[in-house]
Amino acid sequence: MISLAGRDILHAWGKFVFTGFGLGLLIGVTLVMAGVYRGMVDDGKALLDNSGADLWVVQRDTLGPYAESSSISDDVYRTIRTMPGVAAAANVTYLTMQVRKGSNDVRAMVVGIAPGELGATPGWPPYLVSGRQMTRGHYEAVADVVTGFRLGDRIAIRRNLYTVVGLTRRMVSSSGDPMVFVPLKDAQEAQFLKDNDAIWQSRRRTAANPAFDRPGVPGILDAVIASQSTNAFVNAVLVTLQPGSDPESVAESVRRWKRLTVYTRVEMEGILVGKLIATSAKQIGMFLVILAVVSAAIVAFIIYTLTMDKIREIAVLKLIGTRNRTIAWMIMQQALALGAIGFVVGKITATFAAPMFPKYVLLLPLDSIAGFFAVLAICVLASLVAIRMALKVDPAEAIGG
Repeated sequence: MISLAGRDILHAWGKFVFTGFGLGLLIGVTLVMAGVYRGMVDDGKALLDNSGADLWVVQRDTLGPYAESSSISDDVYRTIRTMPGVAAAANVTYLTMQVRKGSNDVRAMVVGIAPGELGATPGWPPYLVSGRQMTRGHYEAVADVVTGFRLGDRIAIRRNLYTVVGLTRRMVSSSGDPMVFVPLKDAQEAQFLKDNDAIWQSRRRTAANPAFDRPGVPGILDAVIASQSTNAFVNAVLVTLQPGSDPESVAESVRRWKRLTVYTRVEMEGILVGKLIATSAKQIGMFLVILAVVSAAIVAFIIYTLTMDKIREIAVLKLIGTRNRTIAWMIMQQALALGAIGFVVGKITATFAAPMFPKYVLLLPLDSIAGFFAVLAICVLASLVAIRMALKVDPAEAIGG
């Protein structure tokens, strides 16, 4: 019966191959969508790994710098780094914005990192593919290669121009935006300071306030205006622990003494995967279900059509005593062969298409294996309609009855 199924496939090879190719494209899209989800999860974990932090200290009752806005005083880190179990603590800011290069805009997450050095100060990009780390306190940047920037490029962030001195890789936000690292003071200015018009309006209102413009105290107005021109806030403090320290114990100490929210690595990963990526995961899951239904419909239609084309042959087989189980297995073989062809085409399509996507697509071998067996299961179920019809064929049809 294997040879009979094979001859039947060869007889209608054009229809079979084109259907397998179309099915393969659907399977390829399915594998890529699964890879997009895997890539999002991997990007989230890479974001945490590359930060070099064990704890994230953020504004009280917020979900941290990656999930929602957070603003804390920039002198908090000084107290935190003196606590037992803390090896290092550094301020950091995160701001998703459009970074300009010439006439083009690139959506990126601008990260402000504290002065220090790689390995000693959390938040620095852990490795570079070319160039060097920032050495100046202003107007230098390290960018992810996904931005398309090159060494020596001049990029605009708000009102200031920065020179790209280093390029890194796999440094992206939880939403997949590439990161651009700049000195902390520059990032604070970009995120928190007002533009010139807003500053002028604020100074005008302050000068008009009689509480600040006292004839007997001439320096108070200048002091207030100066305080309004500086920024004293960051989004979070990244904390690195000493070897052997318990993250929960240190986090609890910070919560108790500083009255701030502190997340461990496990908790921050839960926020990224469970809250930020959860919605996307549901959408991808629904899309995969739709693709599975469409694939099943295609397989069912083509197998049903092939079976209808050989009704007389099936009647002859039943007339000579062929068992129903054998006929059913022959039809199921055709469905499985169609699924195998579709999966091969889909796997090749996904492999070559994945690098072209703007977001990171992670194709795991286990997902491919699971997808292969899922395709076979769908093909088996889709063949049941044709099998049911074939088993109802009257042997008399073989002689025109």
